[in-house]
Amino acid sequence: MPPDTSDKITSEKLTKYFDISNRALKKAKSTVNKERKEESAKILDMAERYISDAEFFRKKGDFINAFAALNYAHGWLDTGSKLGIFDVDDSELFVVK
Repeated sequence: MPPDTSDKITSEKLTKYFDISNRALKKAKSTVNKERKEESAKILDMAERYISDAEFFRKKGDFINAFAALNYAHGWLDTGSKLGIFDVDDSELFVVK
């Protein structure tokens, strides 16, 4: 029986979470609450920076820190969703209201 790798951060798992975070970022950018532009700019900037950090770590082969950075990026996006800064209604990509 092969070893259980469900708790391992594999290249495939990392690719999956990059896809999810990048799709969420794209959707957030397209659903900014017009009355909350300043707040959204700060959140989008932080999410983009953490995704960039994740790419840096992945290129170095540091999958643990890449995965952690993606989680921070997505946390920022979820916060914007929960606070109504992004008008999203997508429970696959976000924590919705």
